[in-house]
Parts: sequence; C-alpha cells; structure tokens
Amino acid sequence: MEKYNITLEDGSIIEVGKNTKFIDIINSHYSSIKDSVILCRLNYEYYELNSEIKESGNLTLVQLNSEEGMNVYKRTLQFVFVKAAFDLFPQSKITIEHSISKCIFGEIHKKTILSKEEVEKIKERMIEIINSDLPIEKNSFTKKEAIELFDKEGMDDKVSLLKSMELDSIDLYKIGDRYDYFYGLMANSTGIIKTFDLKYYEPGFILRYPEREDLDNLPEFKEQKKLFNIFYETEKWLGILEVGDVGSLNKKIEDGKIRELVMVSEALHEKKIAYIADNITNKHGVKMVLIAGPSSSGKTTFSKRLSIQLRVNGFVPVPISLDDYFVNREDNPKDENGEYDFESILSLDLKTLNEHFIKLLNGEEVEIPSYNFKTGRREWHGNKLRLPKNGILIVEGIHALNPKLTEKVKEENKYKIYISALTQLNLDNHNRIHTTDVRKIRRIVRDYLSRGYGGEDTLKMWPSIKRGEKKNIFVYQEDCEDMFNSTLVYELSVLKPFALKELNKIKKDSPVYAEAYRLKSFLSFFKEIPMEYVPENSIFREFIGGSCFYDY
Repeated sequence: MEKYNITLEDGSIIEVGKNTKFIDIINSHYSSIKDSVILCRLNYEYYELNSEIKESGNLTLVQLNSEEGMNVYKRTLQFVFVKAAFDLFPQSKITIEHSISKCIFGEIHKKTILSKEEVEKIKERMIEIINSDLPIEKNSFTKKEAIELFDKEGMDDKVSLLKSMELDSIDLYKIGDRYDYFYGLMANSTGIIKTFDLKYYEPGFILRYPEREDLDNLPEFKEQKKLFNIFYETEKWLGILEVGDVGSLNKKIEDGKIRELVMVSEALHEKKIAYIADNITNKHGVKMVLIAGPSSSGKTTFSKRLSIQLRVNGFVPVPISLDDYFVNREDNPKDENGEYDFESILSLDLKTLNEHFIKLLNGEEVEIPSYNFKTGRREWHGNKLRLPKNGILIVEGIHALNPKLTEKVKEENKYKIYISALTQLNLDNHNRIHTTDVRKIRRIVRDYLSRGYGGEDTLKMWPSIKRGEKKNIFVYQEDCEDMFNSTLVYELSVLKPFALKELNKIKKDSPVYAEAYRLKSFLSFFKEIPMEYVPENSIFREFIGGSCFYDY
C-alpha cells in the first residue's frame, strides 16, 4: 500500500496511507482547532479538506483568520445564499454583482419585484442550511455534461462561459440537490459559516460577512452612494455593449466584433470625461481640480484627457506634480517598523504646497521645486509658474482628496474627482471579478514593461500597496464631486499575454506562487485581443505602452 510522509506544523512526521484526506489529519492531530481550519497547504499547493493526500511534504493549516481563509469563507457564504435563494425562488436569476462597504451587493431577478420580507425568508433558509452543517461536495463533469446541466437550469451565463473555454472537464460544487460552479476553493461543509447577515438593499440585497481580524462581529455598514451609483452606471454601459459576463465577451471576440467593442467602450469613457469637464465648468469659481485614486487606476492619463476637454471648454489646464513637493528623505516620516513611509501625507511639504496653491490662485508667480529621487532631496532650478487667465490647476495623486493637502484653499475653488478601476464584468452571474484583481494585473504589466520590476516583485509589494490605499485613499472616496470608472470591458483580454509572461516565471517556492497560480487560472477564462486595437489615447495605454501622452 502506498504511503506518504507528512511533516506537521510542529515538525513531527506522520505516515499516512492512500485515500487519506486532509480532514482526517485535522481530526486526528488538530482536533482542538479543527473548527477554525478551512484549507490545508501541502508543499506549495492549497487543498480543500476533503481532498485526498497524494504526495509527501510539509503541511500548513489555513485558518479562517487568514486572507485566503476569508476568501474561502466568503465564497462558501455566497454558495449558501445561492442555494437558499433558489430553494425559495427556483425560477429566478441571481446575480452577485460587486463589493460595497465590506459587503457583497447582488440582485434577484424574478417576475415580481424583490421585497424586504422575501430577503428575510432567504436569510432564514440560509440559517437552516448552515445549522444543518450540510456537506459541500465536489464532483467532476465533462464539459458537455456541465453544459447540459446548466442549460437545463436555464443558466445561460454559465453555458456561454463553458462553451468559450478550452477544457475537457470541470469541477462543480454541490449542496443538497443544487450544483453550481465557483471559481476558487470551497469549505467542506456549510457549518463553517458562523457570522453573516443578509439585508434588503434596493433594488437587491447586501450579503455581509466579518473581517478576518474579528470573525465574531460584522463591520459597520456605511452608505457609499457615489460608489454604488458608479457601479450602476457601469452596469448600464455593459448593457449598451451587450457584454454582461466573460462568456458574452468571448463570444464578441469569436464573432470578430472586437473593433466595435473597443470603439464603443472608449467612446463611453470619452463621453463621461466630457461630462465631468462640463460639471467643472458649470461650478463657477473652480480654479483647482483634485484627482485621487488607488494604484493602477489610470490617474495620469485621465488627468491629461480631462485637460483636453477643459481646453475645449475654454480653460488653460496647468498640471502640478505632487512628487516635486516631497520633503527631503531624512525628514520623511517612518512607519511602525522604523522604515520610511513614503505613502504618508506627511511625506509632502504641506506648508509650501498650500502657500504655492494660494499664491497661484491669487495670480502670483511661484518657483516650483524639483525632487531628485536619486539624492532624496528637493532642488530649486528657477522653474517659475503663474496661472494664466482662465487657468485651472490639475493636481493628481493618492492624497489629492485628503483635506490636509489643500486646507488653505477655499472649497468653492476646488473640484474633487475619485478614479478607480471598478469592474462590473463577472465571470458569470455567481462569480464576480474583483476590482483588486484588475488593478493588480494592470500593475504587473506596467511594472514589467516600463519600470523593470518582475511580476513576482509586484505581487510581493501588493500587501504594502493595499495597506497604503486603505489608510490614505479609500477613506476619502465619497468626498468627491465626481467618480470615474477607468475599467474597460475588453482590457483583461489584452493584458492576458503580457501578464502570463510574468506570472509563468514565478516558481513554486516563491511566497507569492499561490497568488500567481490563482491569477493565471483567472486569466484562462479570457480570449485574447491584440493590443493594436487599443487607441493611443486610451487610459489603458498607461499600462501597455504606446500612449500619445508620454513616451513609454
């Protein structure tokens, strides 16, 4: 009989036989914490607890309070919701759409409008399913069998996705009599869910879950009206494009409709940018436009395209680079680890910035500094600037919406814009594409093509980037007059070959291998589009090169 040697977390080695599952080891050797273990990692791969062990190696437990553990928790919670909703409304269409205020928003489309009372009934059914601790089974189907199953259920989105994919078989999950496809690993039973809530949120619902730092409580729900509205706007754009999911996107590509898809997508961007420029023009007294957004949102190209539309409206845009106002390196604040915190707003000379802003708005001339990144010091080279008649300052950067940046400037003189890549395109109705994944892939490609960083370097930096965004950007996203979604429906099809080239270089022993593997699997759903179809003024050119706005 075949045997495998498994090294446990305490260094001890056990021998297991063929057909042994990870859950067997958990029950035998980790019984005191088994309720908090949601996955196992053997060597460099993640495994569900019901998976059989097929090699020797080092075992690591993945608990609920880890990032990967919470991803599995949320995915399992969504499956429980889908099961409960279909139990009560079997003829409905359920769409899991986007994240908002640490919740998941979705809709249930049926003959009658969803009501608050119906959402409460779904929640009650979810509690029944969770308390029953039903097993979550994984079964392999041929592509043909899976298509037939979903076609019988009327799930055209999943049929379309499967038809566009090059695969022989696919794993489906099952709770009770309900089969579904979910991208990513799943818990072994419904009883793993301990904390959740389901609320009516017009016109759909919000599914709430805990944060990994506090699994017993739900985070406070905060209204994000502007963010919600921008997602709704994007949903309308996808309707115009007739692309609601990856299956329909792939069908457009297969049918040779790439050029039209790209042109209409870009036209929607241009129309929104012109709309924002008109809003700025109509708000009398604006002399400064502040543009903020997280990494890889396309702030630079957006600011240049907005400047063109402002020129059309009679303004003379004057860009100000916040990078030139960094304090000398030795004066830069440090983080809790004693390292320089270059993402802190205190890394900027706020006093000089505000003095220059006020003088420029008053028609005075100022000398703009230049920051030497090699020496880490500010330099003065006699670069003089005066705001011309009808001039308007364009300021973009991660801190642009932080009130400290422009505390001396009157509110009536400012116009604040938040920009991010807020994807609304889903793999299918029950598998949403995370906004963070789009930005992460954008950043991998840009870092590789223009900054000399490999994909592994970018993924290693991402946790630090994420912490900085949470602290410095997201807290101010609702404090704006306008939001702009820089995502383009076709972009992942263009990014795919560039990203895969870097992700394929990451070896199994890398600490970011699991994330690289996940992203590669995610990109496999998309058919490719040649970059030649992308216009040279597209925001997307900021990441793949060839922009008409700068050399790269």
